[in-house]
Amino acid sequence: MSIIRYQGFDPFREMEEIMKAFPMMNAFSNQKGFVPAMDMYETKEAVVVETTLAGVNPIDVEVTVEKGVLTVQGESKKEHEVDDKNYYRKETRSGSFFRQVALPVPVKEDAVKAEFEDGVLKVTCPKIEVVKAKKVNVQIVKKNGKK
Repeated sequence: MSIIRYQGFDPFREMEEIMKAFPMMNAFSNQKGFVPAMDMYETKEAVVVETTLAGVNPIDVEVTVEKGVLTVQGESKKEHEVDDKNYYRKETRSGSFFRQVALPVPVKEDAVKAEFEDGVLKVTCPKIEVVKAKKVNVQIVKKNGKK
């Protein structure tokens, strides 16, 4: 019987194992992609979500709303990557991006609008009007059919 050495609990090793199990998350761990930050606020008529996507071509962005979840995904392509530069720091984001957020209220999913201006994506999700309960008067009917 071989002896197995106890290594104790290592949260970083555990996290690496989890990341290996999810290929999509694994892609983001190597600077191949990014998760855009989002601001979400509510007006009287809509829920509005804004995210900064500077340098991203709007054609490469896909916005969907399904079952109360907003999904923004796409790709930021770097056209001229120069490998012979001697970088001290390289923090410019590029690669694929993916973000999902649950919307706080029901929205008209088929009426969602997305606009792209000055590097900011603005998604407007019109809210569904809340239907108020309607009071119904109950009529008492006797067995013989008379009221």
